[in-house]
Amino acid sequence: MAEKKESDERFKKFGTVSFTSLTKTNDFIDYLEKGTIAGTRCKDCGRVFFPPRADCFQCLASHMEWFEVTGSGKLVSFSKLEYGPAGFQDDVPYSIALLDYGTFKIFGRIGKDVPAAEISVGMPMKTIVNRLPSGQLNYVFVKA
Repeated sequence: MAEKKESDERFKKFGTVSFTSLTKTNDFIDYLEKGTIAGTRCKDCGRVFFPPRADCFQCLASHMEWFEVTGSGKLVSFSKLEYGPAGFQDDVPYSIALLDYGTFKIFGRIGKDVPAAEISVGMPMKTIVNRLPSGQLNYVFVKA
């Protein structure tokens, strides 16, 4: 009889809608639960990834290490959404954005506590862990 593989379902805790429960980067959820945003860095070529990856597309290695996303990034672009995809339709309006941390960029949502009138390209923002009312975890951008 074949041994039954145990399923790692930590990723079900991520986001408003979880599209996958199994990924090679499930440790990302452990970091979120500790209040930390983490990405991965290839130990072979140094390429930095966010969202985290288990395999490097640059050198094709699988020798990754985790790093903490700290400090602030610069707001590169943002858009206010008036219509949301399935699972997000009750959240609108909200703003999505891209932050540049120098060696990597992060795409995500601007926190609800940031007034729309105060959002501007170039402003410093930081990425923080956000716990949703459902208990799910994600991350949002706030003013630095």
